[in-house]
Amino acid sequence: MPNKNVQALIHETFLEMAQALESGHMGERPKIALTGLGSELGEENTLQGAMLAAKQGVDVVYIGTLQAENLSCLPVHSEDEARQLMEKLLLNGDISGAVTMHYPFPIGVATVGRAVIPANGREMFIATTTGTASVDRLQAMVLGAIYGIIAAKACGCEDPSLGILNIDGARQTEIILKKLIEQGYPVKLASSKRSDGGCIMRGNDILAGTPDVMVTDSLTGNLVIKMLSSFASGGEYESLGYGYGPGICEQYDQLVLIVSRASGASVIAGALRYGAALAENDYKATAAREFSLANKAGLKDLLENCLSYKKSTATRKPATAPATEVVTEDIAGIDVMDLESAVELLWEKNIYAQSGMGCTGPIILVSQHNLQQATDALTKSGYLSS
Repeated sequence: MPNKNVQALIHETFLEMAQALESGHMGERPKIALTGLGSELGEENTLQGAMLAAKQGVDVVYIGTLQAENLSCLPVHSEDEARQLMEKLLLNGDISGAVTMHYPFPIGVATVGRAVIPANGREMFIATTTGTASVDRLQAMVLGAIYGIIAAKACGCEDPSLGILNIDGARQTEIILKKLIEQGYPVKLASSKRSDGGCIMRGNDILAGTPDVMVTDSLTGNLVIKMLSSFASGGEYESLGYGYGPGICEQYDQLVLIVSRASGASVIAGALRYGAALAENDYKATAAREFSLANKAGLKDLLENCLSYKKSTATRKPATAPATEVVTEDIAGIDVMDLESAVELLWEKNIYAQSGMGCTGPIILVSQHNLQQATDALTKSGYLSS
């Protein structure tokens, strides 16, 4: 019988071969660095995550004050020193990517988290969770959708479904993405599990992991992934998933993934596997292809129109309400930030309307005889999806 060391070597060899065959790369595995300092759970927790990932087949380079057998460890004395060394290794091409607990991404870069749904074990990409894709909220959510598709496809999800969380900006994001689809960018929109369906996702859809990619703003996405990942620990620390993900942008080519200072060893190991998968599957080629397709479909013009739309609604002169009438019909699908502006648009057209809030979100109330005319006017003006 072979001894335990030989058995371990055989196991590792076959694991590497299987991973290489699966990824299509028979060469050297990508090296993924991990900065170990700064965890609220102690550096031992971070090192444990590195060791777990190494056992799972990731070629880990650990940057910290601790050492471990069978793990490449680079000594540093502070978080700043660790970040500087990480950046140097990335710049020189000594590593393919890195996982760290904090990183000052430039504007335009936002991260795509990868969560595990506690109820069913389904994986869901959350776009985005940290960073800022754009200083304009609507632009950021549209770009986040592209970023999420890139991350999902680079991790082997060939045709990811995409849903938009029902938050401020969701309806306008839906309108822009549908225009992008009409103009040639292939996106498969998810359908909510709620009876009214549609690609606008509700809280239930987070818990069910309905879409492969959930689009939201970074602050909301950060909150969502924190709750999903710390669900099993009662909020004490993050124990599920792959962390907050890689920073993505059309002009950004460094693979830096984020974990929280409250991430447990299993999440740190997941983040390292996430980074290794992106590097092995050449996520940069995936990103280049997706941005090329989106740009050909008019992404940049649509993003510019976000700003024009905001200016047009902001500069509209206050309108005077027409004669009051009984309003019994409601029009849903207006973004909450546009609600009052949409009401005033109808007033300008001599249609009496009131704003309200239904169980599914903002609504505009009109009379029955004005319903079709009001719906047509709001659709033509870009407040509603056609």
